[in-house]
Order: sequence, then C-alpha cells, then structure tokens
Amino acid sequence: MIQSANLLKSTVQLKNASSNICRRFISQLPKSLNENTQNLNSRPFATVTLDPISFNSSVKNAKVSQLPKNEKPTFFKNHIQPPELPATFRLKTGQTFKATSFGAPLKESISGEVVFTTSLVGYPESMSDPSYRGQILVFTQPLIGNYGVPAMDKDEFGLFKHFESDKIHVKGIIVTDYAKKYSHWNAVESLGEWCARNNIPALSGVDTRAIVTLLREQGSTLGEIIIGDAKPAKELEDPNKRNLVAEVSVKSKKIYNKGGDVKIALIDCGAKQNIIRCLAKRGAEVHLVPWNHDVTKDSTHYDGIFISNGPGNPSYCDETVMNLRKLLIRESSKAVPTPIFGICMGNLLLGAAAGFETYKLPYGNRGHNQPAINLLTNQCVITSQNHGFAIKDGEKDMVEGWEKYFVNANDGSNEGIRHKTLPFASVQYHPEAKAGPQDTEYLFQDYLDIVRESKKEYLRQKSKVSKKISQQIQVGADVNISNQKQISESA
Repeated sequence: MIQSANLLKSTVQLKNASSNICRRFISQLPKSLNENTQNLNSRPFATVTLDPISFNSSVKNAKVSQLPKNEKPTFFKNHIQPPELPATFRLKTGQTFKATSFGAPLKESISGEVVFTTSLVGYPESMSDPSYRGQILVFTQPLIGNYGVPAMDKDEFGLFKHFESDKIHVKGIIVTDYAKKYSHWNAVESLGEWCARNNIPALSGVDTRAIVTLLREQGSTLGEIIIGDAKPAKELEDPNKRNLVAEVSVKSKKIYNKGGDVKIALIDCGAKQNIIRCLAKRGAEVHLVPWNHDVTKDSTHYDGIFISNGPGNPSYCDETVMNLRKLLIRESSKAVPTPIFGICMGNLLLGAAAGFETYKLPYGNRGHNQPAINLLTNQCVITSQNHGFAIKDGEKDMVEGWEKYFVNANDGSNEGIRHKTLPFASVQYHPEAKAGPQDTEYLFQDYLDIVRESKKEYLRQKSKVSKKISQQIQVGADVNISNQKQISESA
C-alpha cells in the first residue's frame, strides 16, 4: 500500500515537472513569432511551418517556429471548407450507398472504374499518382484526412516532394470517416479543400468494407458519384476503353539532373515523380520522353532505357509495344546491349513486346502490403502496388529466352519477368514506393550498376573498334605513299 502511494506521488511530481518545463520553453520563445500566427488563430487546424516543431493554433498565443531565410510558408487564403452535402455512391451492379460530400460540390455526376487501396497512409501520393487516372478510389483505411495536405514544394531536381504529379488524377474518393480537423507540421490545407480546389468529389460516411467485399466477390465494376440534386448519368464512363497513357504522358522531352554520368531514357506512360528521383539521386541524367517516343530513332545515345508505370489498359499502347519490339530486336543483336527495365505498366508493355499476353485481374492489386516472391532468391518482399492487369505466365504462356522474376504470394499473379541472358527485366509492383515500403528500392541501384558496367564495356568496345579503324587507315595510307613513290621512281 505504501509502495503504491509512493508510486502515485512520484507520477504526480513527474507530471508537474514536465508541465513546468513545457511552460518555461514556451515562455522563452521570441515574442515576435506570435505575429506570424495572428492570421491563423481563427483556424481550427494545425499551424503551418517548414519546421517540424509547431503547436495547435487553436491554443491561445500559439507559437510558430522561425523559417529559414528567404523561405515563406505556403498558406491558402480564407480556408473555406467545402459544403457538406447529401450524396449518393452508386455501383453499376445496382448497389447504392448514402454518403456526405466533403469535396467539390459538383452539379453533375461523375463516373469511373471503382477500385480500392489497402494503404494506411499516403493519400496525397495515391491521389496524385497518374496510374489512378479515371478511377474512383475507395480507401479501406477508416480514417482519412487526419494529417491534411502538404504544400507543392519541389526538391533539388525540380520534382514535387510530397506528390507524384502536379494534379489529382483520381475521379473521386470514397472514405468511411473524414477527419475535418487535420494536424501535421507540414500541412497547408485540408483534404476537402484540396479536393474542392481540383474539382474532385469526395464522399464520407460509406461502409467501405461492404464495397470491398462486393468488388472481391463480383470483380471490378463501374461506379457513379451523385451530389445533391445532380442527375444520374445515362451511361457510366469506362476509363479502360480509352488511351489513358496518352492523356497523362508528357508531350515533349524533359531532362532532369543534367550532367549525370549515365543517360537514361524514361518512357513516360504516367511516370511517378519518385521514379525520376530514384534515378536522378543515384547520379543518372533522366530524359523523360513521351509514351510513343521511338528510342531507336533518337539521335541521343542512351546508356539505359526505363519504362514507367501508367494507367489503364495496355492494349491501347500499340505504338509503345511496337517501338519496344524494335528496340529488343536491335539490342539483342548488339555485342553490348543497352539495359532495359520496366515498372508496372512498363512490365506489361515490355512483356507484350517480348511476346507475352496480358489479362485483366478480377479487382487488381492496390495497396502497400502486397507480398511478392523473388523466384531467383526465394526472398519475399512487401511491395507497393497499383495495377488492374497482369502478364500471363503459365507454362504454355512463357516466351523463349524469358523467365518469371517475381510472383505475388497472395494470388499467384505475375510480378515481374526477366531475360535469361540479356539485361532486360521488369517488375509489376512499385520499387520506388511513395508511399509504401522501400523493400525493393535497391532495384534502382542494381539497374544503374548494370547500366554503368554496360557503358564501360560499350566505350571499351568502341575504343577498340576506333583503334582498329585507325590502324586500317594508317596501313592504307602507307600503301598509298609506297605506290606513289614507285610511280615517281619509274617516271
């Protein structure tokens, strides 16, 4: 009994000491910093700062840490939250869900393919991922929006730090519980504000477990979001019936990390920003080229070819497949072939170019917890995924010279292929993650190691050929001089 009393007394003393330390720390902060929060005190959200130390602005006299010189926080004026309106989420299969809109208050309904993700975090990255183009994204994580949305800041390569493109690509989002009050040191607006600014509808109050169960049992389907008095569409839009890759790809070449020791042609089928970053931060000069760019006709000599992720049905990318087929034929005949690697859509397109067939999965694999087994090492890795199609890799479907690289441990679907003797490989998952586990980011380093070794061999072979040509030219010159001398003497 005495021990319990002493323990309670010690706990109270520790709590009081901690409170006193916090109060002293706050009181010692420069008074001038209060001026920076004058316009924020009316906001019921976390304060915005580039420093991870901040306090809730709803607390009177909250303090905001100082910013580095020449840097200003990004604020969105007014911070007017979108209106909460009654809404309906309807599936093509007939099921209807009542909901509340917290995003853009659209006056017309929108439709798209309904997909779900099991990711716990990373909604800004997922929603800005071009691979979700034309899809209504259902989050299985119950609470969404609790850490708000960060600013669209860029890194040293000119890439977005917190997003995978410059806009939201999903058609709409469905969540169970939306956090109206967000809290994060890096946030500048709420999820609802972000959706409204980008004209994207967002619904809450929906039993997403029921939707996922329906998709798992019935397979992928189309859906429609109806807000307020908007009228239902006569026909739901199927994004898989158009070329989504062409919609999200760049229209002209862009170069990142100019001056890198190796040049990589990144075929943009909807490339995430972090794919470019993973190559650039490892020293590569990245040339982002359009989805239908023919590398075989490019005047630039590339040390490596990379095929990005992308949305939709791979069958609409015939131009890319034909270009890759020509590339495979050309590189296979070289003494030093150029290394080729693909991710997600890149896996499907490289496979199609090699002669594999693709098919649509029942409901796709999306999330940050998909297990994939490396068939070369028998190692299992946890991967980030977002795809609705896969390569047929049964015994009768395999193409001569190629082998399975990774396989999904859940459904047995293909997660990668590789050539048995040449430096051509691809994976169906996302080794760049963002968001998600980084178990397989090593693949970028492995690829660039192969590229650098290939470049060394290419330069060695080139030097050897140049030396041989020079010797032949010199021999020819000597013969010519000797002949001219003989003619002169006979004359």
